[in-house]
Amino acid sequence: MNILFVGDVFGSAGRHIVREHLPHVIETNAVDLLIINGENAAGGFGITPSIAEEIFDLGAHVITTGNHIWDKREIFEYMTVPADSHERRRRVLRPANYAVGTPGFGVYQGELSTGQQYAVLNLQGRVFMSSCDDPFRKADELLSKITAKVILLDIHAETTSEKVALGWYLDGRVTAVMGTHTHIPTADARLLPGGTAFITDVGMSGPYDSVIGVETELVLNRFLTGMPGKFEAAKGNPKMCAALIGCDGTTGRAYSVQHLILGE
Repeated sequence: MNILFVGDVFGSAGRHIVREHLPHVIETNAVDLLIINGENAAGGFGITPSIAEEIFDLGAHVITTGNHIWDKREIFEYMTVPADSHERRRRVLRPANYAVGTPGFGVYQGELSTGQQYAVLNLQGRVFMSSCDDPFRKADELLSKITAKVILLDIHAETTSEKVALGWYLDGRVTAVMGTHTHIPTADARLLPGGTAFITDVGMSGPYDSVIGVETELVLNRFLTGMPGKFEAAKGNPKMCAALIGCDGTTGRAYSVQHLILGE
């Protein structure tokens, strides 16, 4: 079984480059399961229902997110859906360790047309991030209820150490731990001893002539003057960053992981 995980889609440039590359990547690598992090897809900040639908139209089975999930208010109602639903709205995830009562869910269990069952988990880190529950114990709680063998986790976190630690903590219990949030791809895609594919940060799918997706001059002004200003998504030099994971559908153990960076 082949899984493609696409890193944080940032703004219109990110959506464009993903739309350009996804068809041939899916075909060439016989991708069975497609998961896309879309939390920055709407102008670099949040996601709207229409953009979520656009990403699903590209073939995504599940959309993961992170700390920018609530930046667009219209997503609140879109994600208010019964837990047992399998419609598209149910397959947009927010971090599972958010407070009880927030819209949406942090885990989705589904089944492919082949009959292969899978689960996708979304968690957020706590170090240098807004307050949320412990992602390590929340992972334990979620995994105790999951019956699928193929399980992918998107850990949306700031620090390298927290993501690496979670990878080791879950080694052998999930198929893949994919880091997101910092928008800069790391060169450490690897298979952990227990059969879990890991990368600290997949990197964003968006404009790399920027400061993590934002127009360079706007960020420089903030650093140089300390003055507030509106950030705008950049558009130059877009690249799609993703990870391709090969796994045994019966056991859930990964046997390969490859990091992809594709530009125009």
